[in-house]
Formats: sequence, C-alpha cells, structure tokens
Amino acid sequence: MLESFVERVLYASRWLLAPIYLGLSLVLIALAIKFFQEIYHLAVHILEVGESDMVLIILGLIDLSLVASLVVMVMFSGYENFVSRIDVREGDDKLDWLGKLDAGTLKLKVAASIVAISSIHLLQIFMNVPEVPPDKLLWYVVIHLTFVISAVLMGVLDRISFASHRDHGDKPEGH
Repeated sequence: MLESFVERVLYASRWLLAPIYLGLSLVLIALAIKFFQEIYHLAVHILEVGESDMVLIILGLIDLSLVASLVVMVMFSGYENFVSRIDVREGDDKLDWLGKLDAGTLKLKVAASIVAISSIHLLQIFMNVPEVPPDKLLWYVVIHLTFVISAVLMGVLDRISFASHRDHGDKPEGH
C-alpha cells in the first residue's frame, strides 16, 4: 500500500518538469527578440558594415538559430521522453523526429549542436585572428577540440552500449 502510493507520487512528480519545458519556450522568445534585434541593427547599418563584420554578424545569426533549434529539440523531446506524449491533431504539422528521440539520442544531438555552435564561435575568432592573442587562440581551439572529441566519444559509447536496443522505425514491418 505505502509502496504503491510512493510509486504513484514519484511517477506523478515528472509533471514538475512541465513548467521547465514551458520556461524554455520563453527562452525561444528571448532568442527571437535578440535575433531580430541583430537583423534590425544590420539593416540600419548595412552601408557602414564591412564585409568581414557582415560575415561575423551573419555567423552570429546562424549561431542564434542553432541555439533556438537546440532549445526546441530539448523542449519537445524532453517533454515527450520524461513527461507525456505530445498529441498532435490530425491535419496539423507533425515534426518527423517527434517521438523518435530517446534520451541517449537527444544527448548526441545536443553534443552535435554544441560542436556546431562552437565551430561558429571559432570561425568568428579566426575572422579576427590578428586581434586575438596566441595563447587565447590556442585555448579556443583546445576547447573546441574537447567538444568535438567528447561528442565523438559519446557517439561511439552510445553505439556500443545502446544502439542495438533502439527502434528507429527504419526497419520494415515483420523484420
């Protein structure tokens, strides 16, 4: 009796995550505001901005879009994995990956996104390489390589440990 009650309370406590995922939607609003603020700043100063500065601004916009995509991925797949299935009405757009990302796959996607974001930051630094002290440049590269190696090792470990247990829906029925 007590065990059953505790298990029901623990299981219901997963709903404490729902406000956190809802809070991530507020983060998306903040990212959208920042994105369009940067677009506005670029549009107002388009004739004054040099080519390399424009590339840096565009890389910053790409960076913001990658972070926003990462937030959406974590928000939806985290909610579906840990709280409840998202019911999409018939006729509404449904994301192909919705319901197919388990926690391990999500970690790999997050790691790949971090590597992509880090790559953009590193490219921004390389665009200003004359102004960057060599010791800082070395640290930027080391940190980026740490992200890359971590993501690769996470992928290898996931493949060794869990990939055979996942159903990605790519096998024909009856096999």
